Parts: sequence; structure tokens; C-alpha cells
Amino acid sequence: MTTSQDFADRSENDAAELSQWEKYGVDTSTPHSARVYDYWLGGKTNFPPDRAMGQAIEQAVPTMKAQAKENRGFQKRAVRHLAEHYGIRQFLDLGTGIPTSPNTHEIAESVSAGTRVVYVDNDPIVLAHARALMVSTPASRTTYIHADLGKPAELLADPALNTTLDLTQPVGMLMIAVLMLIADEDDPWGKVAALRDALPSGSYLALTHPTQDFNEAAVAQVTASARAAGMTLVPRSKEEVARFFDGWELIEPGVTPVMAWHPDGEQPADPYAAYYWGGLARKP
Repeated sequence: MTTSQDFADRSENDAAELSQWEKYGVDTSTPHSARVYDYWLGGKTNFPPDRAMGQAIEQAVPTMKAQAKENRGFQKRAVRHLAEHYGIRQFLDLGTGIPTSPNTHEIAESVSAGTRVVYVDNDPIVLAHARALMVSTPASRTTYIHADLGKPAELLADPALNTTLDLTQPVGMLMIAVLMLIADEDDPWGKVAALRDALPSGSYLALTHPTQDFNEAAVAQVTASARAAGMTLVPRSKEEVARFFDGWELIEPGVTPVMAWHPDGEQPADPYAAYYWGGLARKP
């Protein structure tokens, strides 16, 4: 049974944690997508506004925690697929979020040692965790860059990226549930194209994106809740998601519900139960 003292202790702990992170320039007064996602995945680096945002979204989509795990499952399968079937040993993970094991480098290294991974995000909390937790094996190398996906030229010019990855060799670029944070008027397709153009032939792009296609009413509620909290959240149709791959060769089964993309085991009974499109494509 939860007592009033339990609530008081929890409030004191929250206040102490908020004060600690605010020293590092973290805005704990508004929700952040990485921390909301951390809450859904059962993590511990999230604050009251993040949990409130997550719970508000769950009011519209009660299965949101399960959907977040399905989205994460796509990432694991995509990285493994790239390492096992296409021999990719370099990864650029954009919008990595708060580290949740297994991370990209752990998945890749389970296939073959000697991988190189650059993680990119723009939350100071992700920065703190990444530097502490994303430790590679002696044969491999990982780097974290604190950068804005909306400024691809700055990201591509970062010395840490260019000393970690060899951009004359194929790279697996990951954009897992991150492009919905860029509004249409800010041209997310152009920004993705700039990043794709910087990669050599034989590189791959794996991405997922939330969509209204499977449940328009529920996703409209989610979008409204996010906007009310000051967050940009843009669900997109299959056609809009497919545009991110323009000019690249889609790998079977193409742009598909994340649950149906090379599942471990049998195809799911209801592949539309997670409201995300996902896909993988190769640069000719």
C-alpha cells in the first residue's frame, strides 16, 4: 500500500534529481522525446514532465509501451541484418536516445568485432549517459556527438565523426523514430538527402517513423497532446516515409510495418499493432 510518506519521499527524490541535472543545463521543466521514450522502455532517466507526456499519450494509445519496444526491436534486427548479411562494420546512429542495452555497437559487435559507431543526439542527458555507458571493445570504437539532426552540414563537419568513420567505405545510417521531430516546413527530406549524399555507394539507411495510417484518430490525439506540451511530433504516411529513401534501392520487404520487417520467428498476427513504418535501403 502506498502511503502519503511514500509520495513525500518520491517527491523529495524527484526534486533532488531535477536539481542535479539542472546543473548540467538540462531543461527538466518540459518533456523531451528521448526521456519520454526512456519512460516507455522502463528506463529511469525521465522526469515528471516526461512521464506525464508519456502517460498522456498512453491515454490515446494504451499499447504505447509495447509499441515502443516493437520499434526498438526493428532497430536490433536491422543492425544485425546489416552486419550479418551485408558486412557493414560502420554505423551512424542519429537520434540515439538514452542508452538501452543492447545498443547499436553491442549488436554489431555480437556479429563481428572491429565495428565503429558514431552516436548522435542533442539532449545533455544522453550525452552524459553515452560517454559513461557506450564503451566499445578493444577492437572497436564508439563516439558520441552532441549535435542537431536539423543541421546536417555541421554534423558532417564534426571531427569526431570523420576520425571515427571512414566515409570512403559503406556506412549503415540509422534514423529510428527521430524524423517525426522535424516539421514539414523545416524540410526533413532535404536534411536526410544531405546526409545520404555524404555517404559512399554501398551504404544503407534504416529508419522507422510513426504513422497515422493504422489508427488515424488515436494518432491525432497523440499529436495534439505532444503539441500542447510544446513538442514537435509529425506522423507521416507510407508515401511520405518512402520519400526519405528516394534514389536508393529498398531492401525487401520495402517500407512495411516495423513488426513485419524480418521478424524473429513467424510473422505477427497483427503487424499494424505498432504504429510505425520501417524500411532499409541501399545506396547504388
